[in-house]
Amino acid sequence: MAVDKPRVERAMREFLIAIGEDPDRPGLIETPDRVARAAMEILGGYEENPAEHLRKQFQETENEEMVIVRDIPFSSLCEHHILPFTGKAHVAYIPRGGRITGLSKIARCVSGYARRLQLQERLTAEIADAMMAELDPQGVLVVLEAEHMCMTMRGVRSAGALTMTSAVRGVFRKEIKTREEALRLLGL
Repeated sequence: MAVDKPRVERAMREFLIAIGEDPDRPGLIETPDRVARAAMEILGGYEENPAEHLRKQFQETENEEMVIVRDIPFSSLCEHHILPFTGKAHVAYIPRGGRITGLSKIARCVSGYARRLQLQERLTAEIADAMMAELDPQGVLVVLEAEHMCMTMRGVRSAGALTMTSAVRGVFRKEIKTREEALRLLGL
């Protein structure tokens, strides 16, 4: 799904009029174009299959030790209010038969799914499911922590409140000690 730039521009112009602004005043005249270009960038995850990043794999001789990538920054738009939520993703997996992926590929996967209208809960699950499908690891643990502007800027106005979500697959679900080790190494 590609962003329809002219349509976004028309909609933004209408939005400005609807809130009582003059879209032809000097400060706003280029705003519809800027918003459309920003939407193309921020929502660029629709243009890709983020799981494909994980297809770049390496065969390490019998490595079946835990791999952890912490503090992967991400930004997304909440589908309920079209307001940003930003935070960090933490991903742990245990390879099967020494099959690993590049560490940057995990970050690209996170970013690809985040650059869509999202719910944090779904984003967490999509990352874990992509890891399971593409790498066939023994298990995956994904934890996301984020601040949601819909809670910071409106409604309850709780600046600094973090939402944490997790998705647990495979051995991390079945073996409590393995999950506890991962959470300890993640500092959670």
